[in-house]
Amino acid sequence: MVELKYEWWEYFVIPWFAGVVGYVTNVLALEMMFRPLEFWGIPLFRLKGEPWGILGWQGVVPTRAEKMASVCFDLMTSKLINVKEVFSRLDPNQFSIEMEDGVLLLMDETINEVANELAPSIWEKVPQEVKDDIIVMADEECTTFMNNFMKDMQDNVDKIVDLKELSVRSCVEKKELVIKIFREVGDKEFEFIRRSGFYFGFLFGCVQMTIWFFYNGSWLLPVAAFLVGWVTNVLALKVIFRPLEPTKVCGFTLQGIFLRRQEEVSESFARIVCVDIIHIKAIWDEIFTGPLSQNFYALMRAHTIVFTEKLLSEVKPVLVAAMGASQFADLKEEIAQKVVEKMPSIIDHSYEYTQKALNLEETMRTKMAALSSEEFEGVLHPCFEEDEILLIAVGGLLGLSVGIIQLFTIFA
Repeated sequence: MVELKYEWWEYFVIPWFAGVVGYVTNVLALEMMFRPLEFWGIPLFRLKGEPWGILGWQGVVPTRAEKMASVCFDLMTSKLINVKEVFSRLDPNQFSIEMEDGVLLLMDETINEVANELAPSIWEKVPQEVKDDIIVMADEECTTFMNNFMKDMQDNVDKIVDLKELSVRSCVEKKELVIKIFREVGDKEFEFIRRSGFYFGFLFGCVQMTIWFFYNGSWLLPVAAFLVGWVTNVLALKVIFRPLEPTKVCGFTLQGIFLRRQEEVSESFARIVCVDIIHIKAIWDEIFTGPLSQNFYALMRAHTIVFTEKLLSEVKPVLVAAMGASQFADLKEEIAQKVVEKMPSIIDHSYEYTQKALNLEETMRTKMAALSSEEFEGVLHPCFEEDEILLIAVGGLLGLSVGIIQLFTIFA
């Protein structure tokens, strides 16, 4: 009969302790993926783009926010949303109707403002009936102006707005956005990682207990705890993403946990992205102020000059005679410039219609749900892929630490 070196309960507690080690290391490793948002500690030495420093840490996802968001939104712009096709859903006629009141008020205000600035005495002598006729002309020509402008914008939309640039920049400026995407999309997978830490840890603990019963070298507990922390993370990550396709094993159909939830994940991803990142206001803000905004303003300015020429056609002979052709041309240019500058202040008239017409959330949800398993894996896997070994190593080192504590407390 084997003589027990320790009390029976000390052996009995090993699997439970290993389960707790597996759970705690997985929880901590996951938190270290997302927290803290900014580097916490003393930055004595830190390689650029790495979460660790000699004395400190930054969450892996916040550290790699730009790269991870870029990979994630590559999928969005290449597989889910064709910007040209989406913007083609806008009906120029309906868009004109939505914008008409705002454009008329803007033109009336701008023409009066510029005329009073550049030729106050001349503009004052223009009869009120003529000024009213300009507004009537604006009402008649507004639909044509907005129709032509919108058609031109639809033809050149890929030169006017970059949804990937907008999305990635938003995630870099607000790192909590990329964390929210990964956390909410992978909520059930992260919960599985936490729970599986205990289950796998307990099973390894049973093996460890059996070995400890016959051999209790002091090195065994720390090494076993290291393996528990390491292997539980490896197994959890493998079970989430593998196998890619449904695979029959002993009568059971196996597939990665994340991949089985494609419909549910697609809905969550589309909702978060369309509500928090590429909502209609953000898209128009990107058009007005983004890196491609100069293309938008050049296009709009060209259409506005034509529109202004038509509006001023009735008073053109009078104004040219009084101001000269050169100053009249300056007047048109100034009106067009101010209309372009003020357009962002009235674009909200179109928000409700644009939101309904583009239908981005539904488009993204249905196309994501139809992706192949390999393509769909790219939604969440970037969160782990590049840094899987780091996540696994963190689990192992945390396990090692707990194993040393276990050795010097329970089995001292």
